[in-house]
Amino acid sequence: MDIVVCVKRVPDLAEAELEIDGRSQRLDVSDIDQGINEWDNFAVEAAVQLKEAHGARVTAVTVGDEEGEEVLRRALAMGADEALHLCDPSFEDADPWVVASALAKALEGRSCDLVLCGAISSDGTSGHVGGMLAALLDVPQVALATHLEVTGGKALVRHEVEGGLEREVELDLPALVTVQTGIIEPRYVSIRGIRKVADVEIPVKSAADLGLDAAAASSRVTLEEMFLPPAGEGAEILEGGTDEVVAKLIERLREKGGL
Repeated sequence: MDIVVCVKRVPDLAEAELEIDGRSQRLDVSDIDQGINEWDNFAVEAAVQLKEAHGARVTAVTVGDEEGEEVLRRALAMGADEALHLCDPSFEDADPWVVASALAKALEGRSCDLVLCGAISSDGTSGHVGGMLAALLDVPQVALATHLEVTGGKALVRHEVEGGLEREVELDLPALVTVQTGIIEPRYVSIRGIRKVADVEIPVKSAADLGLDAAAASSRVTLEEMFLPPAGEGAEILEGGTDEVVAKLIERLREKGGL
């Protein structure tokens, strides 16, 4: 079985003081640590566990600048067999269409059984790449997977749907699945593990190498404005015993129209 897992290098926004570059209308991430997208980390683990269960071959692919090599080496340290770096100036700040087009060209002609992507990326949060890539590859897709099994050319996927519910679907391979966090616990990657793959050669392909035409390599999304939301008034801490706190909470919910 041939599995491809798509990964992305993103800024760690959890504890960062966010600022917007007024000129580019984008987040200023120059002083923010970057690493593998959290959802993609879960996708890599799911791919590696399928490899361990079925003897699959796992290839990690990223689209981005030269620094993207970092997340590919992490995927290799987790157990991916090989990596592919799609790197080109036209991919800088690429929108989902450009990313999906590059990935589709990289996979063109390849007999891939399963493509795994993170459900979203923490920087863009659009969740569009997986669906676009599935359409370009002309394969079925299931989004927001919370459980994944592969048996005899079929995938059994449990995934989130509207209303906080989940459902199970079975689909024939080849297919694309976007992975939700929590599907499986990603393994710890040690410094020693990273060092073991430090000398692994990672092929690099440009837009020209992929045969991307100008239309496919051109963004279709125009960002008109980005701004930070206004700060709220802060949280209210309810104090007292359990019954007292519950009573106060119910009272606040009624005041706010929540009940």
